Amino acid sequence: MGATGTEEQIAPEKMNFRHIRIMAASAGTGAAKKLIRIDVCSDTVCPWCFVGKKYLDKAIAASKDQYDFEIRWHPYQLGPDAPKQGVDKRDFFRRKFGAQSERMAARMSEVFRSLDLDYNLSGLTGNTLDSHRLIYFAGKQGLDKQHNLVEELGVGYFTEAKFIGDRKFLLECADKVGVIGAGEFLANPNNGVDQVNEEFEKFCAGISGVPFFVINGKKKYGGAQSPEVLLKAFQEAAN
Repeated sequence: MGATGTEEQIAPEKMNFRHIRIMAASAGTGAAKKLIRIDVCSDTVCPWCFVGKKYLDKAIAASKDQYDFEIRWHPYQLGPDAPKQGVDKRDFFRRKFGAQSERMAARMSEVFRSLDLDYNLSGLTGNTLDSHRLIYFAGKQGLDKQHNLVEELGVGYFTEAKFIGDRKFLLECADKVGVIGAGEFLANPNNGVDQVNEEFEKFCAGISGVPFFVINGKKKYGGAQSPEVLLKAFQEAAN
């Protein structure tokens, strides 16, 4: 799946869950579960990235009795020079994709419906640095919080027309998942910037588009992979 988001993807059966616990308790058999480590490069305004997260959650839910999961979200900015004040989403996509924009929006709406979600192109889009700073900060308080923050940001931006650069929206998402001190952290525009840049260089600088998954450091997948593909990847990576 490239940065443009035009490729076709497979839609799995419908799912409807929000927050998940990615480090599940061991099964009652006493047998130790194998640990699956997943690094995800993603941008918070990339719809296929959010779809990829939903597919990942589906795969995790289907295999939580077999594996424990350690998921880390890493920053990728599709538009690092995008304005902080935001621009109209529809106008932005028309300028960027031209005549393809309507077809792409229709396809995205179809995929979101398969997830019981309504794809919403109203509102503003813009620079995502603050959202990545917040995701980094959430990760310092726990990977579950980070994972669930990515969910809240995606639901708000893609289905509720929330602006990804709106400080109030970011703090509401942080509060929902239990991130403490987000307001103070984001108030200083320098907090987290170096760390976001370092994570990008370490995990995401060599890729051409998002989402991008690395499983146990060896299995690499570009694009929003179906739950079935991810389940097979878990099995292969665990062996």
